[in-house]
Amino acid sequence: MTLRKILATSRSSLACGSLAALVAGLACTAAAAEDAVPANTLRVGMYFVKYNASAADLSGPFTPPHINLRVDHVNTPYFAYLRRLSSSLELELAAGVPPKTHTRGVGPATLGSVPFNGVEVATAKWFSPTLLLEYKFFDEHNALRPYIGIGMNYTHFYDRESTAAGNAANGGSTKTYLSDSFGPAGTLGVAYRINKNFNAIASYSIAQVNSNYDSITAGISRTTVVHFNPGTWVVAAGYSF
Repeated sequence: MTLRKILATSRSSLACGSLAALVAGLACTAAAAEDAVPANTLRVGMYFVKYNASAADLSGPFTPPHINLRVDHVNTPYFAYLRRLSSSLELELAAGVPPKTHTRGVGPATLGSVPFNGVEVATAKWFSPTLLLEYKFFDEHNALRPYIGIGMNYTHFYDRESTAAGNAANGGSTKTYLSDSFGPAGTLGVAYRINKNFNAIASYSIAQVNSNYDSITAGISRTTVVHFNPGTWVVAAGYSF
């Protein structure tokens, strides 16, 4: 074989080898992209909120004994953003559409001639985002993964209103106030991966929500501290990207 043929054969072999390496590299890159775990998740679902509320009896001038309050349970849409930190850790920021909470009187059947016990006396809306650091059990290639999380909750109350029945029970037009709350929160749940992008979860969460309650009627202030302490079920679907 002549030198020219040897060089031509070598160049052809090198070209074939380079092309094969390039194809293999592209295939590996595509496979790696296919296997990559999405870093972000958006969820939408429903909150089912059950309040474990308690409070000392209202105190203040001209306040009859054994006057208290209770809060109706509520359901509201749930939204969350999650960021994958590692194969086992995620950071979740969750919040719901601010629902209207209905507060009812607890105590005597009437105050004077005004019905009180079980009557809706006030309403309020609340915005309550929660930030959670969550640990997922099992390998991340498992479709079903239980998880546990801990974090902080912030609750802001607004659109606070006394109802006509509340005004009557208080003896006149009444303004109500609820202070903001910061408190610990925790969650237990299970996540199910349908495919690379779609998943579903079910969880139960608790949060410590304490608020100073104040109602003012004709300059008379009646106060208590309300421990809302909600327990919340969540059912949601997620999209990861």
